[in-house]
Amino acid sequence: MCGKAFQDSYQGTKLLPVHLYILLHLKKAGVDYANMMAKMTELDVFLIKDAINDLLEAGLIERDSGSAVKRSKARFKKAFEVHKHHTYYRLSRKGELFLRSINEEWIKRYFTDLLNRYDIVHMLVRSSDFQEVCKKLGKECETLRNELILHRFITPSGKKTRFFKLLSEFLEL
Repeated sequence: MCGKAFQDSYQGTKLLPVHLYILLHLKKAGVDYANMMAKMTELDVFLIKDAINDLLEAGLIERDSGSAVKRSKARFKKAFEVHKHHTYYRLSRKGELFLRSINEEWIKRYFTDLLNRYDIVHMLVRSSDFQEVCKKLGKECETLRNELILHRFITPSGKKTRFFKLLSEFLEL
């Protein structure tokens, strides 16, 4: 159930970086809602909502019931208790088990499948921007730039996005 099958797809859902981020975010946050995830990552809220719907269909996350959420359950909240004005989500049991299966080898295979090279992610994490990575890449630079922009790892100007910084932090890259 884990490993390669999750990397390519899970019940017909391709696991994109935004899906992975949401799963990792919910693991750290406990529960949260789409607008807050969009605000934290600086991604479009519609992209987050689409990814949430994919993860709901795949059974990796679920809606959190109740009318209030306590800080002990929603670890990113500052107030002790907050009345819900949004739809909150949390990891399902399947989602928790999947995240437990993620290890260094899985991450390496995931980014190799995604970008054809795992080292690019590490190079980007350790660099100030994509131009610094380009100096090491040579001819591959332009093709890779488009892939990294598509996955929202860098901006068109080559700066690392907030989304990429959080994803790499959550994955401990």
